[in-house]
Amino acid sequence: MPDALSHLEKAQLLEYLKQFISENKNRLFQKNINNRTRYLSIVLEDIFQPHNASAVLRTCDCFGIQDVHIIENQNKYEVNPDVALGSSKWLTLNRYNNTLENTSFCLRNLKKQGYRIIATTPHKNDFTPETLPLNEKIALVFGTEKDGLSEIALNLADDYVRIPMYGFTESFNISVSAALLVRALIERLHQSSLKWQLSKEEALDIQLSWVRAVIRNPDPIEKAFLKKLKTIQSGTSP
Repeated sequence: MPDALSHLEKAQLLEYLKQFISENKNRLFQKNINNRTRYLSIVLEDIFQPHNASAVLRTCDCFGIQDVHIIENQNKYEVNPDVALGSSKWLTLNRYNNTLENTSFCLRNLKKQGYRIIATTPHKNDFTPETLPLNEKIALVFGTEKDGLSEIALNLADDYVRIPMYGFTESFNISVSAALLVRALIERLHQSSLKWQLSKEEALDIQLSWVRAVIRNPDPIEKAFLKKLKTIQSGTSP
């Protein structure tokens, strides 16, 4: 989709494309967009087990988190379709894999966007899911299944969060940790007066991406509509 489209043009395009999907899908998209958020984002550093990687995506979609930031320093992020169940096509996946060390670039970029970096680790005692402050946007960072977060990620973190545990095992599986933390934080956001929902422009762009994801070969349909729209706007005959 051309970036130069105005908000009105995007809205007109969305209404046009909706006729190519079912009414049920339309209702579902409208319902889900109202519960989508970028106030809380997920960062995954060097996750390499496809089952866990895919389970985290499924958790994000289920709880309405739109953005997942994927750091690939040593391990390529692979998705298991049997676990993800198509959830990746509803999410915005941002990959960081251009250098040998992508963690600092990702986290510094999120800081510039106004996110507070929260490292998930059982080894520090700063906050729990119930006590973590939510007055700023949060990027929740998860590390590898074996080694946890890198020293770079821990040093760049603004705060740390842990899940209280009462057994012998040192930590939860990453997919379990993500589900527990995300559910607790999303519930707190929904019960708060914070402005955690998407802006109108964000909601419009994401709905367009969703509709395009379920239309088979949407490009020709979209190009034909935009060509007709430009013709109408210029006041010339087709």
